[in-house]
Amino acid sequence: MKTNWTYLKWYFTSREGWLGDYDYLYLVTPNVWPLNRKYKGYKAPFYGLNDDVPILLTIILGLQHALCMIGSIVSPPLAIAGGAFYFDSATTQYLVSAAFITTGIATALQVTRVHLMKTPFFIGTGLLSVVGPTFDILPIAFNYTSMRYANGTCPTAEDGTQLPCPDAWGAILGSILCTVWVQIAMSFVPPKTLNKVFPKVVTGSLLLLVGVYLVSNGMENWGGSSNCHDGEGFYALCPDTAAPRPLPWGHPKLIGLGFTVFVSIVLVEQFGAPLMKSASVIIGLFVGCLVSGLTGYWSMSNIQAAPAVTFLWVNTFHLSVDGALILPLLIMFVCEAVSCMPDILATAEISNVDIEGTEFNSRVQGGILCDGIGSFISALGTGPPMVSQAGNNGVISLTGCASRRAGWCAAAFLVLMGVFGKFGAVFGSMPPSVLGGMQVFLYSTIAVAGLRVLSLVRYTRRNRFILTVALGIGFVDIVQPTWFDQMLTYSGNNVALSGFEQGINLIVETPFIIAAVVGVVLNLVLPNDASQMDDMILDQAGHPIMGKDD
Repeated sequence: MKTNWTYLKWYFTSREGWLGDYDYLYLVTPNVWPLNRKYKGYKAPFYGLNDDVPILLTIILGLQHALCMIGSIVSPPLAIAGGAFYFDSATTQYLVSAAFITTGIATALQVTRVHLMKTPFFIGTGLLSVVGPTFDILPIAFNYTSMRYANGTCPTAEDGTQLPCPDAWGAILGSILCTVWVQIAMSFVPPKTLNKVFPKVVTGSLLLLVGVYLVSNGMENWGGSSNCHDGEGFYALCPDTAAPRPLPWGHPKLIGLGFTVFVSIVLVEQFGAPLMKSASVIIGLFVGCLVSGLTGYWSMSNIQAAPAVTFLWVNTFHLSVDGALILPLLIMFVCEAVSCMPDILATAEISNVDIEGTEFNSRVQGGILCDGIGSFISALGTGPPMVSQAGNNGVISLTGCASRRAGWCAAAFLVLMGVFGKFGAVFGSMPPSVLGGMQVFLYSTIAVAGLRVLSLVRYTRRNRFILTVALGIGFVDIVQPTWFDQMLTYSGNNVALSGFEQGINLIVETPFIIAAVVGVVLNLVLPNDASQMDDMILDQAGHPIMGKDD
């Protein structure tokens, strides 16, 4: 105890404890000649998981990790609120704030790594892993609300305008609370077994399909708003007829607003300082908001009306369970349990810890379990489900800090961002074109992550066949989303049968889910036939290598 007190006294009262010997100028030096000459070839000192990190650096990097997550945190609730359920601005702002709070809680749990007593199991990776809302819920939410508006269980105005449908979000939340247990159970399955059933050829195709599907949604917003594309009545103009400067969908001025975000992100990546590069998305949003505000496309009334402080359950939804959601959500959570494994591996590798063996397997187990518990907590807090992400690995690489202290600090900043209601109101009220410019970039990174995973696959004849079939069916859903509408059209009084039919429709019409089903089934049933072509797979240097199916 005395030793701990002595250390704390030194840490909080000494110059070394506060500043250390870190070169802070490196963090803010732009990549512009001649300013960058000093740091050409410079390598930042590395701080491990439990190393002593100066307090100031901990605060700076904690904020930096929080900032690099903002885009991926706000995008799912904004897409859910505006593109699926047609929520008003107050509800949208609340969902954004709730997402920040639940993300902060889940991230703190992931970084802490809680040992389950008298068992070999953990909750959390114990790495500087971040947890954020999963984008996989978006295709399910879009298809589910489309179905409910079509069958009349979500309200529609006399002129055909689709009205807010909070009960549908309550049904998704209630169904999540019932289905997330499959992911929690899968966390106790050995990672080797999960990799065998869900190889990279499956998980990579899932990420690719999710990214491509969502880019389409992001482009709808970039053009003005997904609501006003071919909209009528209140949504005849974008984002609606009551906006400060409404314009038709795809108007050059709206496209230009989105480009201010996209171009800003590119310029920051090229010329920005290390701190700026890892916050390029939020800087791009700032530029887009500034331009749209100065040119009269942004009304500040929603921000002014937002509460200064908010928290979970300020806005609640009637919870229910819809049978049509059970199968799609079960498949989604099975996919979540597997798709987070490459991200955990990447974070472990860049954090300079073991990436194989018993300890690493326990980190994967703890990460999957934490994601499941995080999704459960988030659903209780009215937020979207959670998944581990590797978007902060760029911050670790640039700054050389993998310390968990920065992770705890980032979690605290995220909770504070959610508590201050005005912060969420900024994102909830920004013009859809600005949001769309950010979303197209962000969603494209998901597709690129899928390509990265697929690049690790050995392209045997068997794997190419699985990819061809799974991606072919998945892309059908993207390019012709209504192709299955006339297949199952039961209209009788059997509620159970109707729910089952709607669930099948959701599975078939959600790209990554149908691709997952097809990919897993083919991977399990297709024989591992050997061929001479498979023996001549080339490595990255162009040399032939021997290999087995992955």
